[in-house]
Amino acid sequence: MGEDKSLLPFSSYPTLTQYQLERFKPYFKDIYISCKDKNKFGFDAKFIEDFTDKESSPFVGLISVFEELKSEYVFVLSVDTPFFTYDDFLQLEKNINDYDCIVPKTKRSYQPLCSIYKKDILPILKELYEKKLYKFSFLYDKIKVKYVLFDNETSFDNLNYQKDYKDALKRIENEKISY
Repeated sequence: MGEDKSLLPFSSYPTLTQYQLERFKPYFKDIYISCKDKNKFGFDAKFIEDFTDKESSPFVGLISVFEELKSEYVFVLSVDTPFFTYDDFLQLEKNINDYDCIVPKTKRSYQPLCSIYKKDILPILKELYEKKLYKFSFLYDKIKVKYVLFDNETSFDNLNYQKDYKDALKRIENEKISY
């Protein structure tokens, strides 16, 4: 992307982070923003800062979240997936049962940053982190995972490049999506 995605303006919000926060507020009692430094954000929210700034891995964020929260499960949503909906979340949630992780899967790939994780995986996350094994496939090989098939790929469209961002802005405007 060439710049911090979380701070990009999106829809009617000053940042993509605020957009994601506001659209999910009606559905969740508590929403936390996992980040390296909460001072970069100019709005009030519940932040959980990474326990280290030496590594840039989603595992750092997950470990930090699980060490901070008492919740048995956490729903993780990457800031750069602005089309993932609450209905998509509900499709995941109904599959929790005895699983350590509920992961959406499409024809293209699985979506580890739009998933539900159980706190019981914390020791395994720490072990993989210490070994610098940051791929989710390493984690999924060690825990009980439920993959939930999604036919709708567009829920997982993310903003990796400037073109993706510009296309998403057009899509929001054309569809008059508001949260």
